Amino acid sequence: MANELAKFETGLVSKAAEDGIGELLKPLTQEIHLFDSFVAGTSHLADQTVLDEIKEGDYLFLVREENKFDQNAIMILSKDKKKVGYVPEKDNIVFARLMDAGKKLSAKITGIEHKGSFTKIAVSIYLVDF
Repeated sequence: MANELAKFETGLVSKAAEDGIGELLKPLTQEIHLFDSFVAGTSHLADQTVLDEIKEGDYLFLVREENKFDQNAIMILSKDKKKVGYVPEKDNIVFARLMDAGKKLSAKITGIEHKGSFTKIAVSIYLVDF
């Protein structure tokens, strides 16, 4: 029976089947710091509770958004997928082009400052590379 086919699963194959390929590739990813900026639009959020839930050091998702006011709009979401605000319009054109080309970007909160009813959130923007 030397020519018999046998099912053979390595630890990597079973890991990919259980957790998905994203988790398997996570150790191979590299974050490349691109830019420091602030989150725009925090005072216009429908759900302001997200501002109490986020903290310095949190990673945020960047998502392109169809927006009639800004064709390069990039929405910033918390880890719970709640809207935090936007990449400022003055900063977003290059990031929008990278995202439209299929690149993955993320942000990390580097500071939060409460000024009365306004919350200023500083972020670093990263290119997630494999």
